[in-house]
Amino acid sequence: MMLGKLGLGILAIGVWLGPTGAYGQRKAIDGNKSSLKIRVFKSGAFSAFAHDHEIEGPIAEGKIDSSAHASVQLSVDARKMRVLDPEIAADKRAEIQHTMLSAAVLDAERFPEISYQSTGVTSRGDGHWDVRGELTLHGKKQAVAVEVSLRDGHYRGSASIRQSDFGIEPIRIAGGTVKVKDELKVEFDIVLVQ
Repeated sequence: MMLGKLGLGILAIGVWLGPTGAYGQRKAIDGNKSSLKIRVFKSGAFSAFAHDHEIEGPIAEGKIDSSAHASVQLSVDARKMRVLDPEIAADKRAEIQHTMLSAAVLDAERFPEISYQSTGVTSRGDGHWDVRGELTLHGKKQAVAVEVSLRDGHYRGSASIRQSDFGIEPIRIAGGTVKVKDELKVEFDIVLVQ
């Protein structure tokens, strides 16, 4: 069917894990316990005949510095991103997966790394932060701001990005009567290595 030109945003969107105590430190993100999901939405006159998509972007590596000079850095291997969409038949899901990784969308072989590096972190009070940073996706770098909250050892948040900001043209099918929205939603749940 159709596939959003994810970015992940993927692809990776900024996460700020603020100070967890009086003395901040640099800690690694636990990729096995953390998750990054991208939600791709349909639009167009015949969008009722298409599907929204949910994509998983495993965090390859990342570090959080919770010192007075707080920062976050993380990366996602675009080649390992997976279309989840359990309600779609396996063959259609494989087709969407292929399109997502192809030159038509992520061009994952040419641009395998999606990364985020914070440029500023502002505390909004108990367990809440505003994070500003730069997302590099599809060979382009754009500013992305994220609101992050901490609860039960999980840093959670979401951000919206536009595929077109990263040089990706949203997929259209059926003569444009079904298309993917330019805006994607990236959600994350980050846990640190203990």
